[in-house]
Amino acid sequence: MGIQSIHIQNFKSIKDSGVVELKPVNVLIGANGAGKSNFISFFKFLNKLYTRQLQTYIIQNGRADNFLFFGRKYSSYLSGTITFDNEYENEYAFTLIPDLTGSLIFRDEWTNTTQGDLEIDNSLRLESELKNHRWHRSSYLRDNLNDLKLFHFHDTGFNSKVKQPCNLIDYAFLQEDGGNLAAFLYRLQESSPESFRMIERVVQSIAPFFDSFYLVPDELNSEQIFLRWKEKGFDQLFTAHNLSDGTLRMICLATLLLQPKPPATIVIDEPELGLHPFAISKLAAMLLSVSDTSQIIISTQSVNLVNEFAPEDILVVQRENNHETVFKRHTEESLAVWLKDYSLGELWEKNILGGRPR
Repeated sequence: MGIQSIHIQNFKSIKDSGVVELKPVNVLIGANGAGKSNFISFFKFLNKLYTRQLQTYIIQNGRADNFLFFGRKYSSYLSGTITFDNEYENEYAFTLIPDLTGSLIFRDEWTNTTQGDLEIDNSLRLESELKNHRWHRSSYLRDNLNDLKLFHFHDTGFNSKVKQPCNLIDYAFLQEDGGNLAAFLYRLQESSPESFRMIERVVQSIAPFFDSFYLVPDELNSEQIFLRWKEKGFDQLFTAHNLSDGTLRMICLATLLLQPKPPATIVIDEPELGLHPFAISKLAAMLLSVSDTSQIIISTQSVNLVNEFAPEDILVVQRENNHETVFKRHTEESLAVWLKDYSLGELWEKNILGGRPR
């Protein structure tokens, strides 16, 4: 399935998450500032940690005080434990402590399996050693942490990367911000035509004017490619700048979710942003479909999107106990009486689920 559970301590608004069990689909709901984005951003933190880019990431995002629960004055460490659901139940754990420069350094790092514990290193250091240690029993951890990315397709402004030409051969994987969308779609067009046509059909269903993509190397610079497309009934070619923000985001989402081999864990922050209600329904269908092979972790503010899922898929995020972020999951059984008369989204609006401003 992917990640079985996660336990976070002293990360931003999360003082102690407890052991949060994760399912194939995990939809985080909650009021603004409750901590949804903090939980989601922890996965990006993990990826930066594994790829040995942690110090740069910390410096660029406010140093230790911006990551520790209410800063160094209240928190002396930051820790995480991630358990993956495979035959050995691989577990990775780490503890970071602040140093005098305002950064975070490793105090210890562990990997555990049903075969026993193995300490990676217990010396103070700046970056993780997991990537450099080629233990066979930790290969599953390395693959999953390397693949763990936070997708965020919000930036669709005039100068956004997704609207610019990209390197034709930058198609190994879809970037987190969709910056190589044209090259990645070109690869699918050439090597996975069935997936490519499926993406086109999804775009056509939410944007009736859209006819097809026109993806070829740029005629003036064969090393570059633009995201170009045709409108029904016209021969003129248009670029990404001629797409609405919602349509462009939907293209990114469809490409991510309908590619032949999507990431094992897909983490998306507010994927519904700018989408029409009909497009939100299409998005939910794609998320549920891909959850057969990939684990889904998303945050949302959309009642319409919540309505597309089951109670067990929803993870309620709230601030309690002196401003600490806490997590709660309902079940179909616990909401059975309410669900006879109301949709899941209506229960959220009525604050029966929790996760609303108080």
